[in-house]
Amino acid sequence: MSDPAASPARVATTLVTGPGARAREQAILTELQRAGSAGAAVHQAIILEGLPSGDSPLDTFSPAPQLARIAPGCLCCTGNLVLRVTLNRMLRQRPERLFIGLARSEHLDQLRSWLQAEPYDQLLMLTPDLQA
Repeated sequence: MSDPAASPARVATTLVTGPGARAREQAILTELQRAGSAGAAVHQAIILEGLPSGDSPLDTFSPAPQLARIAPGCLCCTGNLVLRVTLNRMLRQRPERLFIGLARSEHLDQLRSWLQAEPYDQLLMLTPDLQA
């Protein structure tokens, strides 16, 4: 029987939606700054769908969060494998907080369900979505 106290805490995970990459990145930056002002120095990780439009607002945050960008596409359908590989790589670094920025929110419910299924149900704790 495994010791529940020995298992790592689930990663607080927030799905971020909004009209454009810059707006989503600014919403994430605002959350990072808010958490930082509360005295929380935590390891943050961010997965962003799509490329930045110019300079990213996230470039100004220190300490720099772990950041991965993946090509735009439906993350629960055609982009599922890319998201799975990227997410697994991020989780190996044991972040305390994870943001996933989505370019499109049509399948948000399916993505949320996928993140709450095995094996991620034991690794992630979904928090309320963030609308940019």
